[in-house]
Amino acid sequence: MTKGVYRITEEFEEAIAEYTGSKYVVAIDNASNALFLSLKFVNIKEKEITIPSRTYPSVPCEIIRAGGFVVFEPSISKTLKGAYQLKPTNVWDSALRFTHNMYIPESFMILSFTGPYKHLKLGKGGAILTDNYEAFLWFKRMRFSGRRECSYHTDNFDMIGYNMYLMPEIAARGLLLMKQFCDLNGNPKTNEDIELPYPDLSKFEIYTRRK
Repeated sequence: MTKGVYRITEEFEEAIAEYTGSKYVVAIDNASNALFLSLKFVNIKEKEITIPSRTYPSVPCEIIRAGGFVVFEPSISKTLKGAYQLKPTNVWDSALRFTHNMYIPESFMILSFTGPYKHLKLGKGGAILTDNYEAFLWFKRMRFSGRRECSYHTDNFDMIGYNMYLMPEIAARGLLLMKQFCDLNGNPKTNEDIELPYPDLSKFEIYTRRK
């Protein structure tokens, strides 16, 4: 068990895991970075990743940043609802879904707590749901400049990481707000998928350009 200020973030992660049915949760400073780390872990370098043509613009950005190529699947509707798979990977963009027992086994599901339309409104933040212990440990260090959750005066630096840690004060607020997803008897409540309009990103060459 982690001690000190990092325990706050850990308790927030445990609350999300219990609610969503995921074995492990890693909180990240935003959903875009959570998506990037997941795509890096599954290694999409030089691979084609298919996504809906109408989605949030950071999704193709993170695919490209992780070394992959974007392929757009024409969206039937002008809106996007719930979660979708970044094919052919087991990574799911779940920014518009947050409900009880939502986790899909053997997947990496990306949550978003950023913006006014999300069920869990933290102003900024995201998370990765997974049942992969190896990935869980890798994500925890990659989000924290390669560090372990201890003082950098005592750490043994052996990994290059990123600065993507969810600040404990945001995690503390999230932990308090998680109570809204249970009734007065402590039973978990379900949430409807969010549906939002997005532009057709397939019109923009920058996302599909090959170097």
